[in-house]
Amino acid sequence: MEKYLEISNKDITIELNKDLTKYSTMKLRAFGDLLTVRSVEALKEILKILAHKNKKYHILGWGANVLLNEYSDIPYIQLDLNYDKTQLDQPREEYNLPASVSLATLTSHANKFGLKGWEVFTGIPASLGGAIFMNAGTNLGEIGKVIKEVRIITKAGQEKLINIDKNSFSYRKNNFIQEGDIVVEARLIHFGIDGAISQKIRDYLEMRNRTQPLKESTCGCVFKNHETCLAGKSIDIMGLKGFTYKNLQVSLKHANFMENKGDSSYEDVIQMITILKAELKLQYGVAFETEVEF
Repeated sequence: MEKYLEISNKDITIELNKDLTKYSTMKLRAFGDLLTVRSVEALKEILKILAHKNKKYHILGWGANVLLNEYSDIPYIQLDLNYDKTQLDQPREEYNLPASVSLATLTSHANKFGLKGWEVFTGIPASLGGAIFMNAGTNLGEIGKVIKEVRIITKAGQEKLINIDKNSFSYRKNNFIQEGDIVVEARLIHFGIDGAISQKIRDYLEMRNRTQPLKESTCGCVFKNHETCLAGKSIDIMGLKGFTYKNLQVSLKHANFMENKGDSSYEDVIQMITILKAELKLQYGVAFETEVEF
């Protein structure tokens, strides 16, 4: 605990060399210091201390689209922010929600009240902050379309409010979060109430369960789709569905998913990605970018 002696806030819990295997959806072997933060003021305090010590940090959401290193000297910060849950009792024009709220909670609200536009993040196992960071989306659209404003805390512990416009997001990325910035809250809108949204959400969830390995340990889609070809379809055409490397397997359900069948590590996944990227480049002449964050 000595390296965090300056941090003494009731809204911060420090766990040293914690087993973080369950903190990513791919369940990779991982250990590191975890700092759980339960208020924005506590986050400002901790970031100022880390900045003074010139220490880096990782922000850890639901671990749905990220690979955790097996041993990290850099601490992880995870948010667990309280909010007014009565906001979700009834539909409203706008919502101010914390970065740590789950997309599953928001999808449930959209399903109940038919919020048009919120169906785009159906089935994504992520926090709101993580989804904003990567402009998460599905075949139905991207979350950036329903984000009006984002509140962040910079690595210096300063608060900044970002007004979202048409240039704020691109495919699977944001264009406004700087290195070290942490999303703490967002203002969401929708495009009206539509009774068909509930059925649309149910149909999409059924399709995802049928075509994607949702019950397996994966990091979601490994590669971004290229403008000329789809990553999963390309891997499938090459006959690499079911391809294995150590305890990793290219999913038999969807070739853009990689399943952890055992005690896999960060290094194993990197090697598997390297193999697949090389084959894709050889066969299609395309350098596919990874969707998963390292």
